[in-house]
Amino acid sequence: MRRFRAACMTATVTALATVVAGCGGGTSTSGGGGDKPKELVYWASNQGPSIEADKKILTPRLKKFEQETGIKVKLEVVPWSDLLNRILAATTSGQGPDVLNIGNTWSSSLQATGALLPWDKKNFDKIGGRDRFVDSAVGSTGAEGQDPAAVPLYSLAYALYYNKAMFEEAGIDKPPATWDEMVSVGKKLSKDGKWALGAEGSNLSNNIHQVFVLGQQHGADFFDAEGKPDFTSDGAVAAVKQYVDFMAKDKITAPGNAEYAQNQSLQDFAKGKTAMVLWQAAASTFKSHGMADDDFGVAPVPVASGTPGAGKQVNSMVAGINIAVFKNSKNLDGATKFVEFMTSDTEQVHLNQTYGSIPPVKAAQQDKAFDRPDTAVLRDTLLESAAPLPQVHNESQFETAVGTAVKELFADAAAGRAITEEAVKTRLAKAEQQMPKK
Repeated sequence: MRRFRAACMTATVTALATVVAGCGGGTSTSGGGGDKPKELVYWASNQGPSIEADKKILTPRLKKFEQETGIKVKLEVVPWSDLLNRILAATTSGQGPDVLNIGNTWSSSLQATGALLPWDKKNFDKIGGRDRFVDSAVGSTGAEGQDPAAVPLYSLAYALYYNKAMFEEAGIDKPPATWDEMVSVGKKLSKDGKWALGAEGSNLSNNIHQVFVLGQQHGADFFDAEGKPDFTSDGAVAAVKQYVDFMAKDKITAPGNAEYAQNQSLQDFAKGKTAMVLWQAAASTFKSHGMADDDFGVAPVPVASGTPGAGKQVNSMVAGINIAVFKNSKNLDGATKFVEFMTSDTEQVHLNQTYGSIPPVKAAQQDKAFDRPDTAVLRDTLLESAAPLPQVHNESQFETAVGTAVKELFADAAAGRAITEEAVKTRLAKAEQQMPKK
């Protein structure tokens, strides 16, 4: 999921489950476009360096759609800090958009509300068929065994971005491929007020993304085969401890990063204060801060063996943005046409190239625009070594509960307190207790 979701995510799955299936977008008074068949309201997520940048990127595409169909699209770019709560409010009130972007990790939780249009074979056929999309991307559109609640729009993966000048100054000739190398290299880089590895310790969703991947490497999923929370397994504890220990024990992450939640680590990277970050499609953001393509390198996220792959060699979650339709929109035909337009081969190449993401549409993914070194790493990661976050109905509560536990542990680390296995297990047990009971 992109723009790194520092959302409050206060609603519970119990509340989600009580939403009436008919609720959603498409009203005549607050922006659904229901009284104007030739108009749609679209909530786009903040993908670029700023909301204004997104408006500049998307507006010409929406004008093109209007020219082709006669349907005007009213755009609102919603910041990640507000998006999930805005969507949840819309599912309960019925006062929302016709079409919206959602983080792919929210798909199952929002699917449980019953407010989103299911993408069955009939609906997929209207946009060219399900087979147009990469399997891993469709796998993050809703619960297994159910029709997807959304359609993949932008695919993302995590990569290791490193500052070439800082590496050269420290006499380091290549990025770390293993975590042992990360710590060793990191200690050479962390000096004179500069640090090796950036983190966003108060960003709940980013915390989840990082510890989920480390959990995979330690053989932990955070949920059992029946979808029941399992936050205190040995692997889960080891994953969280390893991540927080970059600050607490290894001293390669600045204590101040415990308070970061709004991409400050990317700004530090661009300013030469931090040598490495683990991030999704960050190239366009670095360029917006004045970095040139040659100023930074991109490599796969480390794994214990040094060779990314399946199982314990997973080095990214399947990140991305899906596009969804509120099923009570009074312009379902227009909304479906808009999804078809946004997922067309041409638009997929243009939009994903602009944002530095990877098209989830197979034909678009083969375009030479995605052979650049940075996007090639992301593409190969998605194809070979990424795993989807658990597609369970209470995934958003997982992000809140465990993300907060990690945030609190970072705060302890920043205060100089040692992070013991027992301390990690206690925090994770508390998080597990906060999860809704079936």
